[in-house]
Amino acid sequence: METRGKGVLPAERRRALLETAAAEFAQAGYERASLNRVLQAQGMSKSSFYHYFASKEALFGAVVADLGREIAEALEVPDAEALAGDFWGEIGALAGRLGGMGEGAPEFIRFAALFYLPDAPAGPGSPLAAARAGIDGWIDRALAVGREAGAIGDKMPVGLQRHLCKAVLWAMDEWTVEHLETLSPKELEALPEAQLVALRRLLGKK
Repeated sequence: METRGKGVLPAERRRALLETAAAEFAQAGYERASLNRVLQAQGMSKSSFYHYFASKEALFGAVVADLGREIAEALEVPDAEALAGDFWGEIGALAGRLGGMGEGAPEFIRFAALFYLPDAPAGPGSPLAAARAGIDGWIDRALAVGREAGAIGDKMPVGLQRHLCKAVLWAMDEWTVEHLETLSPKELEALPEAQLVALRRLLGKK
């Protein structure tokens, strides 16, 4: 599937376009998002747009790929293998950084909203599918490291452990995104710790 046009948009212009598109997708959903509104906000004609992007789906994919990369770099996500020395300490530090981004980084909130859009293009080979697979893969490796280091219980089959861990993470994150506007700053600040406590109860040694 062709995803790119023939041109390369200058970096600052690309960033402005993707930020506007991210806000539109997050607010309206993928299907109802208006490409016309995005282009009008950026003062860009459709002919110019199609010189750089093959479609609305390609624009969405670029938003997901760029935001995901920026957020991963800002979070300083450790290699899963680096968790062995102080597993829960490292996980807690990562949760703290996630909480900090949730409070002060609108791009993080937008990425989270796009991540859970029910109508988003997420088929095989799509940037969203790649982002989800990358996170799932990191969780799988982290669980393996935690079990080997003795920080995670091993009485439960590892396949079930993975399934439950991802279910808890996705459910809490999706709920947070859905209720973000109604949560107080204090409630929002407490969520990463609550998520960490839930994981430790689920995965810790009994």
